[in-house]
Amino acid sequence: MIEMKVMGIALDTRTGSPIVVLHDKDNRRALPIWIGSAEASSIIRKIENLTVTRPMTHDLIISIVDKSGYKISKVEINDVEKETYYATIFLENDKGEQIEIDSRPSDAIAVAIRIEAPIFVTANVLSNGSVSTDSAKDAQEAEEFKNFVQSIKPSDFARLMKDSDHHESDQ
Repeated sequence: MIEMKVMGIALDTRTGSPIVVLHDKDNRRALPIWIGSAEASSIIRKIENLTVTRPMTHDLIISIVDKSGYKISKVEINDVEKETYYATIFLENDKGEQIEIDSRPSDAIAVAIRIEAPIFVTANVLSNGSVSTDSAKDAQEAEEFKNFVQSIKPSDFARLMKDSDHHESDQ
């Protein structure tokens, strides 16, 4: 699991659909998720600290959870299938009991940012949907790996295999 933060809302220039963009703490990976306009408005309102006189849907969800004796401890974006993302909102009470609620990622994110709950993304989702935001660092790491691979000699594997055989016989 990788903790991510909301970078902002963007618009898909082809379709005009809003996209919430998450990024990791090192700003190395970004995860764009296409969302509905109502959820985008809710996220933007929180990012820009705009207040409304009456509770909006995500504020209502938080209020219901709080009144039930639970708090939202975290959200996870934990699966993607055919460009559809899945999320879970984790609720916890003061006894440590936990409830998992299936959610659309856009709703989970809109709720999480309101109460500053952590947003986690699974490695599977990241590998399927994230994009690099630091191509210079990626190129540097690729070059370092290429140099490492080129420095390996066949004798290194022979020594590794011998060490492995030695450790297995110890058990």
